Amino acid sequence: MDDKFFAEHAAATLAAIESALESAIELHGADLDFECQPGGILQIEFADDSQIVINSHRVAQEIWVAARAGGFHFRFREGRWEDTRDGEELFAKLTRLLSEQAGQPISLPTA
Repeated sequence: MDDKFFAEHAAATLAAIESALESAIELHGADLDFECQPGGILQIEFADDSQIVINSHRVAQEIWVAARAGGFHFRFREGRWEDTRDGEELFAKLTRLLSEQAGQPISLPTA
């Protein structure tokens, strides 16, 4: 994958995550806040002051997720972002991680 393809897909994915988080807050009252920072970094903060950080890593051409449950790397394969360890799709894993860390169900649509 070339750098332009990666940058476009990573940016679109982070934007989709932001949109899904906005919906989770508005529709389901999810108790979290988030901020997108320059360089493709999305910080999600929970009521207990814990965080999940999602960022695009250009050199590795991966999306990285740091959560209380650990660190995860996702690589774009066959039209979706897959965990490099277990193959789980990014939005499915984020749904689980967000729900665990928030202590309430948070549902993100799979991309």
